Amino acid sequence: MTLGRSFTKLWWSQGLSNLSDGLVLAAVPLLAVTMTRDPLLISGMTVAQFLPWLLFTLPSGALADRIDRRLIMVWGNVIRAVGFGLLVLTLVADLRHITILYLAVFLAGTAETLVDNAALTVPPRLVKRSDLERANGRLFATQSAINNFVGPTAGAALFAMSAILVFTSSAGLFALAALAAFTLPRMLPTASDTSGAQHTPGEVVRSIKEGWSYFWNHRLLRRVAFISGSINLFSSATGGLLVLLATGPLGVSDSWYGIFIAVPAVGAVIGSLIAARVVPAIGGGPVTWLAALVPAASYVVLGLSGNVFLVEVFMFFAAIATALNQIVVSTLRQAAVPDELLGRATAGYRLIVLGAVPVGAFLGGGLGRWLGPGTTFVVCGTGLALAALVFASRVTTRALREAEQTVHPTAAEPIA
Repeated sequence: MTLGRSFTKLWWSQGLSNLSDGLVLAAVPLLAVTMTRDPLLISGMTVAQFLPWLLFTLPSGALADRIDRRLIMVWGNVIRAVGFGLLVLTLVADLRHITILYLAVFLAGTAETLVDNAALTVPPRLVKRSDLERANGRLFATQSAINNFVGPTAGAALFAMSAILVFTSSAGLFALAALAAFTLPRMLPTASDTSGAQHTPGEVVRSIKEGWSYFWNHRLLRRVAFISGSINLFSSATGGLLVLLATGPLGVSDSWYGIFIAVPAVGAVIGSLIAARVVPAIGGGPVTWLAALVPAASYVVLGLSGNVFLVEVFMFFAAIATALNQIVVSTLRQAAVPDELLGRATAGYRLIVLGAVPVGAFLGGGLGRWLGPGTTFVVCGTGLALAALVFASRVTTRALREAEQTVHPTAAEPIA
């Protein structure tokens, strides 16, 4: 059953953006390792990409509640297209320096805070509440398939031919994503957001504080944020070192690296597609446990095993668990937060969750330099398992259902 033409436009915009992200996901670390093999500098790429989530998340959430969300997606993708276009020019001029790559990744990450915060608030405007899980499942399945499977595979293959080619393609795809977003209907602030017409610095700060207060005082949202933040902390600590582990002890070649990181994405696609049936069957509470414990086990296997097949199997199931949790969390936010606060509350949530990424990447790089990549993976697996024991037990299926029934978003009727 269709979710409407407007949702399809959103799906196209996000899909094109995800494809470009996937190309970059493989190409950036491969380009980085041609410049340095220092674990701290390699992990620094993740810091540069996600540091903007600490700096700009709350302001971007305020923007999503105050101006047309469609235009935020348009201009955010334009900025990313320009950023990687400039990187291409430096490669053409043979100016290969790690600092330039850091700057390009930081600019793209800054624009991503705008696009992603806005995009996550759009589905309640386009579909009914009863269709939210299906809509989110479709978006996350597309993201997983393209961003983590198709994109990295193509990115590694294109990089093997030419670094210029892969980053030129990425810039072009971001430009097309901006064009697709431009065809969406206007999504101005809701009538109940009385601050939408006032843009003085003091009013913007007050608006940000209001959204943060709503998020922080919503105990379940706060708990879920700390769980997801813990998952991201240890995921980023290991993610920056994965290219060193894969191309080193595991013996994965540059041309096969895209396949190596893409195979687990099949699990993420499956998890996204089955979420609408699996989550109601087992409950959102157990999903939070799986989302932490299964990746924790995969990190230990990555650190101790030299068997590529075994590593891929564990990464595959970790991706399924993570995808299920994404659907649970996104649906909770969209169903339990009023639309006029959704951008700011989402930004507060993502400040915790994605703000953990640069911190984890920095710690992972330091541990990698001190202990080596393999031992770092084992340490991170142990740490994530302990975090699950502390946080996951506080989130139950009953609490999730009650939160969704307490507040309903003031969404407009779906636009065909």
